[in-house]
Amino acid sequence: MVRALLFDLDNTLYSETTGMERDILRRMTDYVAGFLGISPEEAIILRRERVRNYGTTLEWLMAEEGLTDTEEYLAAIHPRGEEYCIPADPDLEVFLDSIALPKAILTNSPTEHAERILAKLGIAECFSAVYDIRFNHFHGKPHHSAFDRVLSSFGYPASEVFFVDDLRHYVRGFYDMGGYSALLDEHDRYRDFPLPRIHSLYEIADILRDHARLTAFRKPY
Repeated sequence: MVRALLFDLDNTLYSETTGMERDILRRMTDYVAGFLGISPEEAIILRRERVRNYGTTLEWLMAEEGLTDTEEYLAAIHPRGEEYCIPADPDLEVFLDSIALPKAILTNSPTEHAERILAKLGIAECFSAVYDIRFNHFHGKPHHSAFDRVLSSFGYPASEVFFVDDLRHYVRGFYDMGGYSALLDEHDRYRDFPLPRIHSLYEIADILRDHARLTAFRKPY
């Protein structure tokens, strides 16, 4: 039985078409290039190669490149005003409020980034908690330790939580723990992904009402 909902933030609570991800990736490239003293082109290639072994760019830089000033990094990647491209979404607030289950956010971004996005969307009051990268000691999704820490604080086991994210390895990580897990595949890019996909958050309400369909979103034991 699903008793709570856990959501990713970026490209999940808003459309990837906003351009937020583009801006974040540009700032990451600029930071990596400056920190390592390489060209932006080299930074893009190196980051793609190395981050696949970690949950985030920050984790890679800390583990392999000696980054210690995490606050400088977070401030550079998530500056004030970054939310300019996010539109308000009153329909989303109504939809989330219509699902009478506790809701929280798990993001690999910092709390201040989440607060800006939630305020712009007008949905901050829909969530009881925001679990950010600091909460997880800079080792976030898809590490099982991050999910465990969040679930312990949230107060529900994975087997009672429906988790939605737009990144496949994060979805798989939660699914492998026995949770209900769905990939938000807005543009139907990942048809070969072996786990359940949705194309819109608005599908969740129907899934929760359909027990037979819901079972597909959880790893059987």
